[in-house]
Amino acid sequence: MDYEHAVMQLIASSGEARSLSLKAARTARKGQLAEAEELLRQAKDSLTQAHKVQTKLIQAEGRGEKTEVTLLLIHAQDHLMNALTVRELIVELIEEIKQRLTLEQQWKGSVN
Repeated sequence: MDYEHAVMQLIASSGEARSLSLKAARTARKGQLAEAEELLRQAKDSLTQAHKVQTKLIQAEGRGEKTEVTLLLIHAQDHLMNALTVRELIVELIEEIKQRLTLEQQWKGSVN
């Protein structure tokens, strides 16, 4: 995989992970928790792909292959870190949504 292709793959996989994570949050807010969990799993898969590309770039540099630090590479790394952070926050948000839904169900049960 050439350098430019690797960097573009890093951007694409990271962007996909971020989008899936945000979709998971919207889905969970609708109460569709199983679907939200599946979207988070897919986001994790995309992050795994991005991480593999990043690892290949790091290993190449470790072997002494010169890696040009371009604005595109910095942009790709920014996408990856953003996607990782967004997914982590969405996981926490979905846990809060689950707790809220549980409390709402308990409250409805006690009112009836």
